[in-house]
Amino acid sequence: MQIPPMSIQILSPEVVDQIAAGEVVERPAHLVKELVENSIDAGATRVHVEFYDGGRIVKVIDNGKGMSPEDLPKSLERFATSKISKTDDLWSLRTFGFRGEALASIASVSKLTLTSRRAGDEQAHQLISEYGKRKEIDKVGGSQGTTILIENLFDNTPARLKFLKSDSAENSAIKTTLKAMALSHYDVEFRIQENGKLVAFWPACKSRKDRVEQILEIKPLFEGEASRENVKAYAVFADPHNVAKTSKNIWLFAQNRWIQDRSLQAAVNEAYRSLLMHGEYPIAAVWVEVDPDCVDVNIHPTKSQVKFQDPSLAFRAVAAALRGTLEQAPWIKRSDVATQNVTMPLTQNSSEEFKSTDGLPNFASQPMPQQNLRFQDNSLEVTQFQKKEFSFPASSFPVSSLQQPQTTYQALAESAAQRESFAPKAEEASLGYWSSLEVLGQANLTYIVTQSRDKLVFVDQHAAHERVVFEKLMNAWKGGKVDIQDFLFPLAIDMSPEKVEGLLTMAKEMERLGVFIEALGPGTVGVKAAPLMIKESSLSGVLDKMATEIVDQGGSYSLERTVGDICATMACHSVVRAGQSLSPDQMRSLLRDMDMFPLSSFCPHGRPVSVEYPYYKLEKDFGRIV
Repeated sequence: MQIPPMSIQILSPEVVDQIAAGEVVERPAHLVKELVENSIDAGATRVHVEFYDGGRIVKVIDNGKGMSPEDLPKSLERFATSKISKTDDLWSLRTFGFRGEALASIASVSKLTLTSRRAGDEQAHQLISEYGKRKEIDKVGGSQGTTILIENLFDNTPARLKFLKSDSAENSAIKTTLKAMALSHYDVEFRIQENGKLVAFWPACKSRKDRVEQILEIKPLFEGEASRENVKAYAVFADPHNVAKTSKNIWLFAQNRWIQDRSLQAAVNEAYRSLLMHGEYPIAAVWVEVDPDCVDVNIHPTKSQVKFQDPSLAFRAVAAALRGTLEQAPWIKRSDVATQNVTMPLTQNSSEEFKSTDGLPNFASQPMPQQNLRFQDNSLEVTQFQKKEFSFPASSFPVSSLQQPQTTYQALAESAAQRESFAPKAEEASLGYWSSLEVLGQANLTYIVTQSRDKLVFVDQHAAHERVVFEKLMNAWKGGKVDIQDFLFPLAIDMSPEKVEGLLTMAKEMERLGVFIEALGPGTVGVKAAPLMIKESSLSGVLDKMATEIVDQGGSYSLERTVGDICATMACHSVVRAGQSLSPDQMRSLLRDMDMFPLSSFCPHGRPVSVEYPYYKLEKDFGRIV
């Protein structure tokens, strides 16, 4: 059926306002965000938010500077704002609101009650608007600041109302939004009520780190910062032991605005490369600051996205801010080294120190058992623990302990108070964390059993050695000590001109990684040389993926990630295996090598290397303490 042509008409203000409301106030959480941002712009230091029925009723109370009676009706006009006055102001914003659309849009789809009082005014003034129709301004009682009450949201737009999710889902979205607002404003007090019940109270904090710990309820958290030209990134994040099952706990802020950005999210994940297992996501809050004229915040109606002039700088700054701290492994308590228990050395009768010609432990020279030593029957399975004889230096124990001989197991069962009285040797204080652990033996030919002052530590020998070899391979590659193959003729790879240009801009950086390229045409790049460890057949895929990331994110992370995967595979197939017997000296040597690399807590695939069992748990299990 042919639709007859219609003449062009100018839409009525009511229709225009409802169209704008559909963009700015897509759901109640967006409404709450707009109202809270107005409170922050007004200088509020306390914000109280109440919401009912999935956000169809919302009240926001603040102690900001308030509005005059003359400004109340103006605030409900479209494109009326006190925050900008000319075009150039859009590129030097210092406020969160700037369009002057939010209140007008909200008022068109709800009953809105606006109450405000300035400092010095005798009383507050109130304006009521029902679906865009305003009443007269009344004088009412009220404290300094502004209170906005939204009722019957979307009642005049049933089509939009039916697209709202369940009350619990909308309430959850509102609480997520308020978490983000509180994270971005650590110096503002937030009080949140859901259906009349107080669900959150976040007093003002002294720093961003304090606020993140307060809201996410995770301690300890760590900080990192980095700069790339005019882009600065600051991050507060959890260690790789504290992870999430989704990416919802990656909080991103640009110019202190809460945003959604896949590139920056990828930068956070990149920083945790080789530290998390598949399906695990970091917990982090990241702030990116850049010159106002180098970022556009006016590209989305809800202001949830921004556009950087140079996205690659933001990506690299964020990745560096987290990785710089992660590589120091601050979650390892260095104080453990200086407070070690008395040394209980193993007798040196098992085997000689294994030797190495390339700096790596020569586990290959040790015989591989045909099977794990394990006793089995139909009812239970008992894993054999390789017991060793221990010698106890008499001078290391308190005088009372010399009155009668003690067995190995009696020594392990000493109370925490008595263990703390043991004085560490001077040479022990200089040891690294892993080498300071006292080796007790090997369990199931798979786990190195060690102890410190307050806990038993089981170390997965395969995962530990895999990390050591992986780090040594990566260091050799990054240091330019990797073998390179020159191609007789350049290997031609076809891709889009945009990708070719992106690769050529990173040519110098790629040469440091061992890849030498040249342009063979507008849509073809030629590879003159590449690392031997990268198969020629995989170069096309590697470079195409790298070019895509350079265009979208910037940086040379794709190639390094690929080489990292190759190094991880090489390490996995060339290290000690589970089920392989190790001598005490071999175990100590592996622990010493682990101290060379801060990330030794995880294998290259993100699997944990060690498991700890505090002595207090053993004592509780044995009934020694309650």
